[in-house]
Parts: sequence; C-alpha cells; structure tokens
Amino acid sequence: MSHAETLRDELAAKGVKYVFGFYVDIHGVPKSKCVPIASLPSMAAGSELYTVGALEGMGDLGPHEDECAGIPDLDRLVVLPWQPEYAVVPTRLHLEGKPYAQESRNFLARQIDRAAAMGFVANVGIEPEFYVLRDTPQGWAPLVAEDRINAPTRGYDLEATVLATEFLDPMVTYMNELDYGVYSFDHEGGDGQYEFNFDYTDAMTMADRMVVFRLMAKHVARELGCIATFMAKPFQDDFGSASHVNISLADPETGANLFAAGDGGYSEISRQFVAGVLAHAGAICAVTSPTVNSYKRFTSKGFMDEISWAPVFRAWGENNRTLMCRMPVNRHCLEVRTVDASVNYHLGIGLILAAGLDGIERALDPGSPLNQDTYQLSEEQIDSLGIGLLPTSLDGALDEFEADDFAARAMGEEFHRTFLATKRAESREYGSVVTDWESRTYLQRL
Repeated sequence: MSHAETLRDELAAKGVKYVFGFYVDIHGVPKSKCVPIASLPSMAAGSELYTVGALEGMGDLGPHEDECAGIPDLDRLVVLPWQPEYAVVPTRLHLEGKPYAQESRNFLARQIDRAAAMGFVANVGIEPEFYVLRDTPQGWAPLVAEDRINAPTRGYDLEATVLATEFLDPMVTYMNELDYGVYSFDHEGGDGQYEFNFDYTDAMTMADRMVVFRLMAKHVARELGCIATFMAKPFQDDFGSASHVNISLADPETGANLFAAGDGGYSEISRQFVAGVLAHAGAICAVTSPTVNSYKRFTSKGFMDEISWAPVFRAWGENNRTLMCRMPVNRHCLEVRTVDASVNYHLGIGLILAAGLDGIERALDPGSPLNQDTYQLSEEQIDSLGIGLLPTSLDGALDEFEADDFAARAMGEEFHRTFLATKRAESREYGSVVTDWESRTYLQRL
C-alpha cells in the first residue's frame, strides 16, 4: 500500500470522514476543497484543481488557462481536535507541474530552501494577540463584561483571566492535543484581548500552525456566541493586537542556535540578520502590517489612556519595545514587533527571513542598540540619533515595497506586482470612505 492509502485507512479508523488540503490566499485565509477520506490517495496525487485566478491576490490566471493542482504535504496532516471528523493538511499549489509562484506557502518554501543552501534552519515563535468579543445592542463588548470595570486595563489580571476560562481552557486543551507546547497565556491589555505563548518550531510548521490556530480561536469563540477577531486595531482607545515574530537561525546538523555567541551575547550572524531586516523595514511592513487599519497601531498613545507599547521607529534595541526590532536578553532571537494579528504568516515570515538572509549575504551592520524610551524623546533628539519613523500608512509602506528591488527579487516580479495591486486597491477604497470622524468634525462646522 502507498503512504496515502495507509494514512487513509488509519484516519478512517479514527473516525475522520473528510480532509481539507488547504493553501492560503493573499490575506492568509485558508482555502480548500473538502475531500471524503476515501479519496485521500487521489488527492495526494494532485486530483484537486483550483481556479485561483478567481481569488483575490493570487494572480491573473484566466478561464482559458490551466488550473492549479494542490499537492498536500501528508506528513503535516492534523485532525482538528474540536471537530475530529475533519482533518486538514497544508498544500502547495502547482501549475503545469511546477510550484505556483504566486502562492504564499511556495514563497515561504523558497526562502527556507535559500536558508538551507546557506547552511541555516529558520526557527520561529509567535506571540498571537487577538480579541474575543460579543455583539450587543450597545456595540461590540468583551467576552467578560467585568473587563471594563477595572480601568484603564485588566492586563495580566488574575481574576479577569479566570473569568475567561470558558474560552481559554478549550484553547489550551486543543493546542496541547496538537503538541503546540503551551507554556503560558494571559489576559492582555485590551478589554477582551488574550495572548498565548507556546513552543517555537521551524518556520514552515509555525506558519501552518497559525492557520489552524486562527480556525481554532474562531471556533471556540463562536461556541460561546462570540467572535475572535484578528483585526490589528479594533478600537481606537484600546490596545492593538500584535503577533510578534521571534526568529532565529540554527545549525541543521546540531540544532545549535546560531544567534547565540560563545560569551552568552549575540553572534555576528544575528547582527547581520537584524541589519537586513532594518534595511528593508518599509517593504516588510507592507506585508507584516498589511491593512489600512494596521497603521493605527503604530503610535505611542493616540486616544488611549496610557502608552501603547507599540513600535514606532525603524531601529533595534535589546529590551526596547518602542522599536521595530528587539533582541531580547532572555533568549537569542530577533523579535520583529511590527507584525500584527492580520498578517499572512507564510508571506510575513518569508519576507522577514529573506531580508535577514540578505543582511548576512551583504554582511550588513545594524549599528549600536538603542535602549532609550523613544516615546519620551524630542524631535531634535530623534534626529540626532539618526533613526527613522516606521511607515504611518499602508500607502507609505507600499511605496517602499514598490521601490525596494529586494521585495521584487524575493517574491518574484509577478507576485510582487499582484500583492502591490491588491493592496493599492484596498488603500484607494479606504481613501474614498467618508468616516464618522469626518462627519462629526466637518458636517456642521463648515
């Protein structure tokens, strides 16, 4: 029997009835046909075809052109613990026998292969933040109504965490059934905002896991009559939802962390990697902060009662959370803090990895760390330090994404052009919307 036939029989014996061989669209949303378990062997051979030209941001394949075949990675198949009649398996799209260039998972695979050719394995940890909200006659409200009693924030609050047990406990149970290795979780600063911390793994596995994680969170929330939202900044007067990418390189033979130096500090490779990320900061932001809403998060305070703890400047520091890049003193990795909850993980991790490898190839130097609270610095002090602001809008990030030849080389010209066109259209649409703020400010004044 073939591997697919053996797997079919094993899954059927466990009660699995259906399999999704998923890929993600440009927004990171999983797409798939549903295949009865009996058809798993034919699915493994590429029987499921997709007219991806009909989807947003996946290229211009017309109705007269070939369809993409989904080739699943059967070794990565997981049974959904909350709905065990379904299994999901990450899939790579192929066109005319070759990996389809405008598919996110294929893009990440290319960067992983590039890292391997340079003698590296990329490891990634994610710190996902998101809100769980109820729809009420008064508007969106947190899962636990008492969240709003303890102003300005119930971040890390023990009681608020316990009160959310009906959501948090199933999440931890399911994550550990999938061997994610949850080691902590908490109520974040926002009303109804939560974060989970779990083991790092290789880059592709982590990106695939985050697709399942989002499905899981939405399911558990829905069971409670709520929604889980991965919008970057749902409320102007509350905390944004980040999804920090913690990335490092390891030796493929020994597994040793190559960001760690012998003296306990950071290696030269790690410094070159962070320099590459900073060199392409704007282009990276376009992908890791991919919505017009994302840039409402990049502020020190805004309408909030206290500081936002969000990144503002394109610089690096050791424990400095006001910057794009943080090199923590308690672990050897680069924490990219501009990544938000709305990211397409395959694209975001892929572009960060590509930029870091570019920094290593060119032996770039990131300079000295900035360990000051930049929220408190004057414009004159900022100018003297020679650091720049992160993009303040999606259009600003897209301008850098378009101008940076690196992004086009990494993604391929066609995929780069498609991403740019898709996000430019989103930004133009937003620019045409008349907001409540405009009506309140101008309607009767002028």
